[in-house]
Amino acid sequence: MSWDKFFELHKDLPREGPGCSDDVRWAMGLAKLGLNASVADVAAGPGGDSAALLECVPQGHVLAVDKWPGFVAQMRDRFADLPDVTPFEGDMADIATLPGAPFDGIWCAGGLYFLGLEAGLATMHDALRQDGVLMFSEPCFFTDAPSDSAIAFWDGYPTRTVADVAKAIAAAGFVLVAQRPVSDAAWEAYFQPIDERIEMLRPNADKALSEILHISAQEAAIWRAHSHETGYVLSVARKR
Repeated sequence: MSWDKFFELHKDLPREGPGCSDDVRWAMGLAKLGLNASVADVAAGPGGDSAALLECVPQGHVLAVDKWPGFVAQMRDRFADLPDVTPFEGDMADIATLPGAPFDGIWCAGGLYFLGLEAGLATMHDALRQDGVLMFSEPCFFTDAPSDSAIAFWDGYPTRTVADVAKAIAAAGFVLVAQRPVSDAAWEAYFQPIDERIEMLRPNADKALSEILHISAQEAAIWRAHSHETGYVLSVARKR
């Protein structure tokens, strides 16, 4: 994949994964972190959830972490008038050593899989205060017999059922508070701006960009056809 072409497609999009403010409010309501809590938005992309997180901790602080400089630069522009959201260029694998750690809460929308579920849970556990809360979305199947297309959607990632994710959470030293699927509306909040960007770029796209546009369009089409079988489960878990 050409990363230059990937970012040509994704530049200035509002978010880099499925999600919406309702997800944030639901999870943060269950987390009960307090108005002055410190929250890390891990793998934040362009910060699609950071402002909603801050709304839930209006006297607190959000550290919005991403490893890609372009996304961090976008967040600096986006949150120039929100001093309590701090964009930070860093690797999620190092979250326990970043400024503000350990955190009262960690939000990770669709990004834990970069580390793998078990390793990601262990990393986030180390970065939380005692009784801190991890809120994250993880690829999963909603059926015990997913189709080949639903399996292929995750490109080899070892996707589990919702119950499997719950077991991994418990094994990692967390108490599961609640789980729910990430809604279709949250997925469309990610895919619809990409659809519009694809249509804008397609007429003048070179071969490399055309390939990226095709892959992205296919991703949206496959998910829409199989959303009853697979998606993300959003979990809220408290550190023991």
